Amino acid sequence: MGVSLIQAYRRRWWMAVTAVLENLLCSAVLLGWGSLLIMLKKEGFYSHLCSEEWLSCVDQEEMLNLGFTIGSFLLSATTLPLGILMDKYGPRPIRLMGSSCFGLSCVMMAVSAYKPRVLSELIFLALSLNGFGGICLTFTSITLPNMFGALSSTIMSLMIGSYASSAVTFPGVKLIYDVGVSFTAIMWTWAGLAGFVFMNCFINWPKEGFPTPDELKHSCPLTDSVPFRRSVFSPIFLWSLVTMGMSQLRIIFYMGAMNKMLEFLIIHGQEHPSDELATEAAENVGFYSSIFGTLQLLCLLTCPLIGYIMDWKMKECEEDQTVPSDGEGLNQPKRDRKIQKVTNAMRAFILTNLLLILFGCCCLIDSLPLQILTFILHTMVRGFIHSCCGGLYAAVYPSNHFGTLTGLQSMISAVVALLQQPLFIAMVGPLKGDPYWINFSLLMFSLTGFLLPGYLFYHRRQLLREKEARDKLAAGQEMEALNHTDTNGCKPHTNGFAAVDA
Repeated sequence: MGVSLIQAYRRRWWMAVTAVLENLLCSAVLLGWGSLLIMLKKEGFYSHLCSEEWLSCVDQEEMLNLGFTIGSFLLSATTLPLGILMDKYGPRPIRLMGSSCFGLSCVMMAVSAYKPRVLSELIFLALSLNGFGGICLTFTSITLPNMFGALSSTIMSLMIGSYASSAVTFPGVKLIYDVGVSFTAIMWTWAGLAGFVFMNCFINWPKEGFPTPDELKHSCPLTDSVPFRRSVFSPIFLWSLVTMGMSQLRIIFYMGAMNKMLEFLIIHGQEHPSDELATEAAENVGFYSSIFGTLQLLCLLTCPLIGYIMDWKMKECEEDQTVPSDGEGLNQPKRDRKIQKVTNAMRAFILTNLLLILFGCCCLIDSLPLQILTFILHTMVRGFIHSCCGGLYAAVYPSNHFGTLTGLQSMISAVVALLQQPLFIAMVGPLKGDPYWINFSLLMFSLTGFLLPGYLFYHRRQLLREKEARDKLAAGQEMEALNHTDTNGCKPHTNGFAAVDA
């Protein structure tokens, strides 16, 4: 039985701290695919597809990468139905279902590792459940910041940062695996951890959803007269689909193909490399994939930075339209909240897209040490892009449209990201492992990301014109009222100065 909202409010710090830890350990862990791939190959999953006595071959990697594609697709595509269900039933049952699916995925990987040649096919279902369970935990955790009032933006950035940083989990698991702990023991332990997540949610999370500050100020939830269809077909949302779809494809393709890219930088496409070169390649790939995983913790540190940009000068925005009673307030210009939010979102998207372009340029350079900078840029972009999109939707759309629009955007982005599988097949097949032309094409595609901030600049100018027109109209009406009181023989009771005739 779930607790009441009053009890949940008293436990909000416990729920927030545990949600951050649970996101780190159980949400988007599949994004640390590079390290998991190495462990799956060592355990012999789909090794029967290799004709020689090698632990790895192209056919094996294509099959395992297909499992990653399906799992990462579910990690984003299921947000739309989850958002609809969460609006109706609250986050608690979704979180209970997510922790159960995540635990079951760990059990399936542990069982299939006993006889990988026979049970390799289970890895597809296991990765699917892993992705679905992870997004359930992530999606429900972003409702928690409503309980923290003025700290909600900080808590939200920590939730998003812990989700993005969860890619570090599999590299950490690989370190444990490398010191001799068996793959099955690790997975059984992880399943037990998922059981803790289930019990924590069952005991501490309320049956109702967490109300927003606006809903707390009113006795009933807010409704909005704007139809949902108008929000879906608005230019800002449509341009955001282009930007987010492109960014998701860029991020997911790099994660899925990173090991092969690193390998190509060492063997340069040799079909039959020497044993020494093959060993060197395997060692370097393992080393750099561990660095990549460790750097995912940067998301937890950099997400508050983009949150600061999104909140820039928001305290200077007027909370109400009340005219001050003293004359000093009339001389102090106030910032419009919506205009400031759009301005901040525009700047945040410009910064994120510049980092994405720089990341694409680094991918084209044939230098192994430079890939560390590539890892850092990839991590920052992955953390920034979701915060930018969420802040933009919160700024320009009604609150009762936010969850559904976010889910729809994530689902469409996941569909676009499915292109990473044919791109990977093209890279390891016709291109013989050379990722240059694919990376160059994706770099050109990344330029479309500037279309959204370009439109936001245009939209901001429109909002400024509308505000200027409203201010002129209000000033004219005030002056007309002052003149009317003068003609009636009444002194205007304002700031003590006589009204000037128009």
